[in-house]
Amino acid sequence: MSPQPKVPAQEDAANTHHGHSHGHDAGHGTLKGYVIGFVLSVILTAIPFWLVMADVFDSKALTGFLVMALCVVQIVVHMVYFLHMNPRSEGGWTMMALIFTLIIVGIALSGSLWVMHHLNTNMMPMTHEMMKNMP
Repeated sequence: MSPQPKVPAQEDAANTHHGHSHGHDAGHGTLKGYVIGFVLSVILTAIPFWLVMADVFDSKALTGFLVMALCVVQIVVHMVYFLHMNPRSEGGWTMMALIFTLIIVGIALSGSLWVMHHLNTNMMPMTHEMMKNMP
């Protein structure tokens, strides 16, 4: 009769808490981490607001690009500081989730820009004379 392979026991809370985990450790937040995440979130919200409201750049395309870039950075900040995503946690699966999120955000942002651009260029242009003849 052949010996049966040992099946690893379930990890209990004490082993996980005291660092005796078997690679399934999740990231834990600290007060310092949450404060850094909060401050970065406030800054990454205030900068696009300032860019748009103060009309900092003459180019609307540059302003839009910067606002979207800061949007992506803010999503990553939220995922790292508040969802505790890092390459070590959960055997690297949270990093895969981060990559997947970045791909989905990229598709959503580029699709939104594409739709807005085509709505802007393909809508019927209104001239001043046309507006005078409106009922």
